[in-house]
Parts: sequence; C-alpha cells; structure tokens
Amino acid sequence: EFAVGSCGGQASSPVRFERSATDRSTIRAMKHYTLPIIIERDSDGFFVSCPALQGCYTQGETYDEAIANIKDAIRLHLEDHQADHEELTEEKSVSLSTVEVSV
Repeated sequence: EFAVGSCGGQASSPVRFERSATDRSTIRAMKHYTLPIIIERDSDGFFVSCPALQGCYTQGETYDEAIANIKDAIRLHLEDHQADHEELTEEKSVSLSTVEVSV
C-alpha cells in the first residue's frame, strides 16, 4: 500500500521568526516547506522517500516512526542545502498510479 503526502516544493507563507539557539541576539526567518513523500509498507516496517529531494529516504518499524524519521531526514537535507547557500526552487509533481502487467 502506498500513500502520497501533499505536493509542492516552495516555501509557504507566512514566515515565522525565531531566535537562534546559539546567538540570542540573532533573529532568522524560518522557511516552511510542503514536500511530497511516498510511504511503502513491507515486512520490516515502512520505507519513506521524498522524491523532490534526490537521495532523501528513511525507514521505520511503525508508520509514526517512519514519518518522524522522514521529517528529520528532510530537515537535514534542507539544512545542508542552506549551508551551501542553495535554494530549493524546482517544484516537482508526484503522481501515484497503477499499471497492469501480464506474465
């Protein structure tokens, strides 16, 4: 069984401001992203990937653990892009469909 998260790839509004944990005098804008995810269930639990971020995937024994893990993986992926001064600009669309195959 598959489930697909909401689709998008650009920062959504409004922008929330928070103080940095390392420097209380610095205020930074937090960008919020809504990204597609694909969840697959197998005998070991759940495998989750984010097709909008190449190589961003994880797993969990339970559905909730897998969702928490993909949120962490996405956040780390985006933080790496931010550290390299790269913006996530390309919006990718994800579709879920079926095909019939005869063997």
